[in-house]
Amino acid sequence: MRVDAGLAKLLGLSRTAVAAIADADDVLIDGRVVGKSDRLTAGAMLEITLPAPPQPITVQAIPVEGLVVIHEDDDIIVVDKPVGVAVHPSPGWTGPTVVGGLAAAGHRIATSGAAERQGVVHRLDVGTTGVMVVAKSESAYSALKHAFKERTVDKVYHAIVQGHPDPIKGTIDAPIDRHPKHDYKFAVMNSGKPSITHYEVIEAFRAASFVEVHLETGRTHQIRVHFSALHHPCVGDLTYGADPTLAKRLGVTRQWLHARQLGFHHPADGQWVTFTSEYPEDLASALEKLREEG
Repeated sequence: MRVDAGLAKLLGLSRTAVAAIADADDVLIDGRVVGKSDRLTAGAMLEITLPAPPQPITVQAIPVEGLVVIHEDDDIIVVDKPVGVAVHPSPGWTGPTVVGGLAAAGHRIATSGAAERQGVVHRLDVGTTGVMVVAKSESAYSALKHAFKERTVDKVYHAIVQGHPDPIKGTIDAPIDRHPKHDYKFAVMNSGKPSITHYEVIEAFRAASFVEVHLETGRTHQIRVHFSALHHPCVGDLTYGADPTLAKRLGVTRQWLHARQLGFHHPADGQWVTFTSEYPEDLASALEKLREEG
């Protein structure tokens, strides 16, 4: 394998990170410096000098416009996440975050988890809106993490995808891994993690379909990747092959994808609870335009 591809698998790092290590002359095979495009050979002595660990990321308590608390009790906070907001800080992200917005509003959240994502039990993409839950108590954090791992949480998304999926109701069972050429993307890959998406078309238009999606797994970009692999990308999702002309006509500047509903057993008493998020203005407007076109 190439040095960048092989070391990415060996170290669990992105190919970009591995390429940076190679570019710094920190990868040697049998004592000879090699580049990212050189080949790994069986039986050779491989030496890698890893860079110093990054400085810890801190949460900035900054108010987030449009971040709405749907429900709060002693154990959980359920929020409606607006577009353009990350769930927690990460390297390279300087924009607003859910945890930072909650901190600015005076909400206490669990201290479990890495410092920059304490209380976070699941995530939504920056460009995806909708309902999500954050743990306030340590017991709730543990219970919700377990529930997401065991797939007992009901995650319902609404999406508008290009064209007309056939069949109109089905399951996409295809493993997802990081894209082999673009670090910021993911793709259906044999080497990927098991990923299962259930969908049903609930309304069809001339150029697109309105679908309800139930996620069985929760991989990064899962819905976007799966529908792109079917050649029915989410409307407006230019990263995964959407038609820019259609997106412009409907006035959407990001993927039409919304976390509509979240159901789970409440960590305090085990009772089933369900929370729903309404469509934000840009998505609602695009849906209305499609309905008007027929």
